[in-house]
Amino acid sequence: MTDPTNHRRRSRLLTAGAVTGALALTAAGVGVAQAAAAPPPLSFVAATSAVTAERYDYDGEVWLSFDLGLHVIAGKDPFEIWAKRTGYDKPITAERVVVKNGKKTKVALPAGTVTDFSGLKDFTKFTITNEAGETVTEYTTALCGNTWGSARTRPDAPAANPYPTDCGGYNPFTLGAVWGIQAGWNSAVPDQPAYREGRPSFDLPVGKYTATATVNPVYQQMFGIPADSAKASVAVTVVDAAEDNKAGLAKAMKAEAVEEPAAAPPADEHSLHAGEGDATRQVSSYLPEFRAPAKRPATLKAAPASGPKPDLKSLPAWGMSLSEEEGKWYVNFGATVWNAGTSPLLVDGFRRTGAGSELMDAYQYFFDAKGNQVGSKQAGTMEWDAREGHMHWHFTDFAQYNLLSSDQKLAVRSGKEAFCLANTDAVDFTIPGAKWRPENTDLSTSCGADTVVAVREVLDIGNGDTYSQSRPGQSFEITDLPNGTYYIQVLANPDKKLAELDTKNNSALRQIILGGTPEERTLTVPPVHGIEG
Repeated sequence: MTDPTNHRRRSRLLTAGAVTGALALTAAGVGVAQAAAAPPPLSFVAATSAVTAERYDYDGEVWLSFDLGLHVIAGKDPFEIWAKRTGYDKPITAERVVVKNGKKTKVALPAGTVTDFSGLKDFTKFTITNEAGETVTEYTTALCGNTWGSARTRPDAPAANPYPTDCGGYNPFTLGAVWGIQAGWNSAVPDQPAYREGRPSFDLPVGKYTATATVNPVYQQMFGIPADSAKASVAVTVVDAAEDNKAGLAKAMKAEAVEEPAAAPPADEHSLHAGEGDATRQVSSYLPEFRAPAKRPATLKAAPASGPKPDLKSLPAWGMSLSEEEGKWYVNFGATVWNAGTSPLLVDGFRRTGAGSELMDAYQYFFDAKGNQVGSKQAGTMEWDAREGHMHWHFTDFAQYNLLSSDQKLAVRSGKEAFCLANTDAVDFTIPGAKWRPENTDLSTSCGADTVVAVREVLDIGNGDTYSQSRPGQSFEITDLPNGTYYIQVLANPDKKLAELDTKNNSALRQIILGGTPEERTLTVPPVHGIEG
């Protein structure tokens, strides 16, 4: 589970030139940029020898701004790992992509190297001691290599990084991930214990410490990390944050909770997508690749009978919870539909004529294997949603959520019937054509403002779109439902208005059991193939 407050922390680096240009210091104090010989496949790097960590106590919630400035750097070839499971009841297997005689090949990693989608298990061991040399805490962290903060560390490194920006896997039904560090680029090493529900967040009292980080010897040998530079010690001074920083902290913590969601869907509908409701910064209105034509096609070239198409698949509902509001009981849940096809789902909406029209006619577009547009078809409508927290165009024919009785007949239908498409979840980046770095990853990058005449909404290959249903009218009201077994149905493309490769995989069911009394309802969610999410 991902901790929404456990982000890469900004600390004051006490030595100059921390991570700019070529990362100047390795754990052995050797400059990366000055190495004339071919670099090792993977280097372990410390950007500084001392940091200050600011400790905040905000209304009883302790938060430590802790960043040791540790990095790994890929050598002459990219560092690339593919992790995948063939089913939810199957173990995750991992392969490393290596270059042999100029050709890429995949080499299987030992069983147990990857046990979840957070990265390489126990990659780095941390030991923190106090001024007396006593061990205060020890822990290990995983490494996946994907990060927003990656940069090239030498002048001859490639100009762009093709790899995803996070590890993925916070969706419990993730199937495949790709992790990588571009040749000559860096990736920050996670330096805090992974979040676990019920465990206090990472904290150190005010004082002076030494943090020693060591790459697991197994990975030193596996990835060619020189033993003499596989360990780094960083002096850490923990100080009380100034009172005048606390207001800024509160704002930062709220922003981070939106930036990186926890494993269970957050409270606000579609809040897995930061920026919802900000109609002033919609990428669809200024990035050409997300800008629909200004007017609908005069003539339609029919959708091709064969060739690449999207394939919408529903995942089982997840992150279920029970809530009570004004005497009514609700089942809240997260719902994900993803594209397992051979083409992105691309839908353009064209505003109907007449001042102030709040409807668009939607068209689905089709492409050949080279990306050339080869056809289109009408695909329902888009409608303007002016409610607080929305303020964008919703596609009305994407998905439907139902609560079914034990005999799988309709008991309750969710009021959520229109959607702003966004690539929120990396469900399987190992399938052919998967888009590793999609642009429209939240609602600030799609779905348009009220001032536009056209909108483009996209769901890329390998990516999923998750909505969390936790508002009355969208979650399921179960106040008057009798106790017993029910099923949450996530249904993609309910009216078959979208053309796709297969419509037989559009529905997913998740069993739930309602119990308790009218005054205190209970919810039990049996696992799916051992997955508790």
